[in-house]
This record gives sequence, C-alpha cells and structure tokens, in this order.
Amino acid sequence: MVVSQKKTNYVNQFRNLCEEFKRILVVNADNVGSHQMQQVRKALRGSATIVMGKNTLMKKAILLHKEQNAKLNALTNYLKGNVGLVFTNDDLSKVRDVLVTNKVSAPARQGAISPVDVFIEPVNTGLEPTKTSFFQALNITTKITRGTVEIVNKVHLVKKGDKVGNSEATLLQMLNVKPFSYGLVVLQVYEDGAVFDPSILEITEAVLSQKFYAAVNNVASVSLALGIPTEASLPHSIINGFKDLLSVAAVTDVSFKEAEEVKAYLKDPSKFASVTAAPATASTSKEPEKKPETKKKPEPEPEPEPEGGDDDVMGGLFG
Repeated sequence: MVVSQKKTNYVNQFRNLCEEFKRILVVNADNVGSHQMQQVRKALRGSATIVMGKNTLMKKAILLHKEQNAKLNALTNYLKGNVGLVFTNDDLSKVRDVLVTNKVSAPARQGAISPVDVFIEPVNTGLEPTKTSFFQALNITTKITRGTVEIVNKVHLVKKGDKVGNSEATLLQMLNVKPFSYGLVVLQVYEDGAVFDPSILEITEAVLSQKFYAAVNNVASVSLALGIPTEASLPHSIINGFKDLLSVAAVTDVSFKEAEEVKAYLKDPSKFASVTAAPATASTSKEPEKKPETKKKPEPEPEPEPEGGDDDVMGGLFG
C-alpha cells in the first residue's frame, strides 16, 4: 500500500511538472553518485527541476498525461537506460552549461569503457626502482633518476572506447591520475512536441547570422545571374547600374551631379597625381628629420686595410 501511494505521488508530481514546464532535457546519469546529483540539483535550483525514476514509471506518467498533452508521447522512445528528465522554462543552452560544468573527476576503474583517450606524459613518477618491471610489462620506457622511476616518452595508455585493464587501472592509481570525468550528459532535447539532438544548442545567434548572410549572398548571386530582381539582389543591381551610367557619362557629353567629379578627373589627369602625391609628400617630409641624425655620427678616418680585412669586419658583426 505504501509503495502504491509513492507511485501515485510520483505520477501526480510528474504531471504537475509537465504542466508547469515546456522544455525537457533527457539526460544520462551513468556513474553519477548521489552527492554529485545533489550538487547539480543545487546549481539548478530556481531554473530547472531534475526527475529520476524507473523508466516504466516515467512512461506511465506520460501516458496518464496524454489527455492534457499528447505531444509528450515523443519522449517515451528515449527513456532507455539510466536516464532522467530535466524540466525547465529557461534558456536550454544555459541549463546545459550548468550540467557540463558540474562534472566530477573520477579514476579509471578496471573493466570500465574509456570515454576518452588516456595519455601518460613524461614525468618523474616518484616511485621506487622496484616498480620498473611493472612499467616494462606495459611497454613503457623508463629510466632511474635520483633513485626514482622516470617515464621517458609520452604513452597512449588507453584508447577511447576500449576497456580499462587491471594493469592500466593500477598504474593510473599509483600515479594518482583521474582521467575520466562524469556528469549528467544531455541525450535529447524536447520543446513543444519536438525532440531534437542536443547539438542544436551549439547554434548561437552569431552562427545563425553568419548562415543567414551566406544564404542572402547566394540568393543575390543567383538572382543577378538569372536577371531576376529580388530584394537581395536589388542593391547590387542599383550599384551596377550606377557604374554603367558613370561609364556612359565618361565617354559622352551626358552629365549629372555624381559624374561631374569623374569627368573632371578624366579631363585633367594631374588631379590624380595631386591626390596620390599627398600621402607620398607627407611620408617624404619626415625623412629630412631622420637623415641629419645619421649624418651627425663622425665617420672614422680611412686607414690602410690590413690583410684579411673582410674577415675582420665579419668578426665585428659576429663577435
């Protein structure tokens, strides 16, 4: 009877959360301890609520909520394994970032599947020379330095996706290396009846703007090539038309306000020289101030060149 009441309370709470929150993250909780879960809940307090439980019970709660929100049925396909649900109305990217930052370093246990490549850097281990045979069994080159074992080369100890062996786990424990980090990992994202991959959360406003402008450029290019005016190609068409008008005005008597300056330059090319010469004059005007400084240095009186004079000069440069 007590168990039945707990399930009823769980389903009612689940239903209330489904009504209150519109966004849900499906997270994997493998290797996440109770203390770490408590820290994550604390970090999300006020912005999100984490719900854990048996997958069958969560599926049942969703089915009982079908009348109020049939869109939640899409979540039932992803309730597999050790998973939980994070309910929120806040920005999904911010909630995801909180989950990512609350990871805990963990040692490599024997039999565990390595989520990353594990490397051992060249370092003095501080271990006694009696441990040399242990390193030799793992094909790790070592030498004895000041009475301790030193790893000579960088070693790829465990590859990503491989099981951690007993020797590898023991070595990492002796070196006090914790290569793994565990936390809640976002598997799927639910919002307004749609379930999508969490990589969508990586798309920022800057990325969207870049993609939008690239698409606009493509539309403008196609429109110009086909001669079909569009809102994207119109500014380019106006500029190109204006260039054509300037070209016509330059070789005919036709003139308008914007073309007068161009025609004036073509009529008197010296105006081009005056414009381009201005920066050059500004730069050359500074040279006389520097030249006298170099000339102030007294030049040594000429002396008879000794034998091997060139070698003496080079000796002055490299001495």
